[in-house]
Amino acid sequence: MFEILRGLAKSKIVTEKVSKDSYSSPRCATPESSITTTEPLEGELGQKLRNRLKKICKDSLHIRYVDAGACNACDFEINALSNPIYDIQQYGIDFVASPRHADMLLVTGVVTRNLEIALIKTYEACPQPTLIVAVGACACGEGIFKEAYAAGGGVDKYLPVDIHIAGCPPTPELILKGILKAIDKI
Repeated sequence: MFEILRGLAKSKIVTEKVSKDSYSSPRCATPESSITTTEPLEGELGQKLRNRLKKICKDSLHIRYVDAGACNACDFEINALSNPIYDIQQYGIDFVASPRHADMLLVTGVVTRNLEIALIKTYEACPQPTLIVAVGACACGEGIFKEAYAAGGGVDKYLPVDIHIAGCPPTPELILKGILKAIDKI
């Protein structure tokens, strides 16, 4: 194992380039509600986000993240939104612990039987109207766990989803674009 780690350290390759097609899921959602393209994150995307938040959400957007049975790949990408590279808090987006403070639900994972009720109760605790964004192929009703015995299906079987973000896992840029597209629906 140490030999592999040494080899990786010597290669100086931080990450591999990913093709645009690797994030698209043909059966994930309708094209108008699905985010599937990857483009580099520019200051322009951040400026659009900041302007729309000021205009529509009065300077801030509070997101409640819900894991409905994910493998945690999407969770890592959502957590990357808070790191210094993306730093979504500079745009006025905060993750909140209580659904009572949330303007948006960010849901990952295929909804498992054990988490159906928790997901529905979380949605009911949110002030209305609440935006719902399904993140990842599993939340869109696809993914490798869709046929599992404990899987109940995609989020849209349980909640009225506004935006589907395809990918396994979607990149932080795609998640930001999905949040931006959801804000436009207000």
